[in-house]
Amino acid sequence: MSKTDIRIAIDCMGGDFGLPVTIPAACRFVKQYPDTRFLLVGDAMAIEAHLRDAGSPGKDWYEILPASEVVLMDDSVEVALRRKKDSSMRVAVQAVKDGRADACISAGNTGAWMAISRYVLKTLDGIDRPAIATSIPNQKGGATTVLDLGANVDCSAEHLLQFAIMGSALVSTVDLRQQPSVGLLNIGEEVIKGNEVVKQAAELLRTSGLNFYGNVEGDDIFKGTVDVVVCDGFVGNVVLKSVEGLAKLIATMMRAEFKRDVLSLAAGALAKPVLNRLRDRVDNRRYNGATLLGLRGIVVKSHGSADAYAFGFALQRAREAVHNGLLDGTTNAIDHLRQSLQDAAAQSAKLSNDLSDPAS
Repeated sequence: MSKTDIRIAIDCMGGDFGLPVTIPAACRFVKQYPDTRFLLVGDAMAIEAHLRDAGSPGKDWYEILPASEVVLMDDSVEVALRRKKDSSMRVAVQAVKDGRADACISAGNTGAWMAISRYVLKTLDGIDRPAIATSIPNQKGGATTVLDLGANVDCSAEHLLQFAIMGSALVSTVDLRQQPSVGLLNIGEEVIKGNEVVKQAAELLRTSGLNFYGNVEGDDIFKGTVDVVVCDGFVGNVVLKSVEGLAKLIATMMRAEFKRDVLSLAAGALAKPVLNRLRDRVDNRRYNGATLLGLRGIVVKSHGSADAYAFGFALQRAREAVHNGLLDGTTNAIDHLRQSLQDAAAQSAKLSNDLSDPAS
């Protein structure tokens, strides 16, 4: 492999479908991006068989890393982390840790993937918790980056500030937007709205040096009001599942047959191009690939039910993150805003002391 190659480790066994998805997606991807090399992790004999079935374009674009275990979708974090130390997940993340891969990707168990990645790679200095970020299509023709999507259910104001820094770094490096705008998801735009954590986070963000827009509401995600929307993992996961449900609803509507009368057929013919464009815009397969931010390595999570088409977009997300220097961009953003992080930590500590002091 040359020094210009981008190397991505794939957990080939993870997800609802495993090898029938990951191998064909990799084969197609390398034809489009010949500078990409893959470390295919999992059952070596099974990987070889699927490479033959998928019509592998030669053998110089991949290396197989054998792994004797698979993390199942219903495995607990303890089982994945403590008992399956030779899982395809663990070997893929370790490849990044050892410098053999520039990024790793899995469609498997999200909790296990996050736990293994955090355990092996550790978090960046200044970051307490990793966060999951993804892009959601908006009406401006682009996408809004939202985080956290479920890694952290209970968050402090300081954590939300860290998410904002990481999300801003992601958009500026991968999507190449200078000074991306950041919004804080709330139940209203007014500064008096929200719980105490959200109010405190807004105060930290106003003095952080980020391009903070202010509070935003749920519909602002789809309007494209800001580039980055920050929230805790509980709210973010509800948003994500709602978007996925909407995409499925539109797909179902597209499959519904029009009644066989002249007016309906005419209306269907006129509406079909519009509906096709809408379907393509909200097709969640095109936005597959959530980035686990805050780790000492680039880690991407594909949707568990992704087909080969969708998994290809997750691979593209990983490649763009490496190509555009996401890790350096995030580190530089943290260094630039380190004083804001230190001030936030001090304010959080003071608040905790005030709450625990009966005399306060």
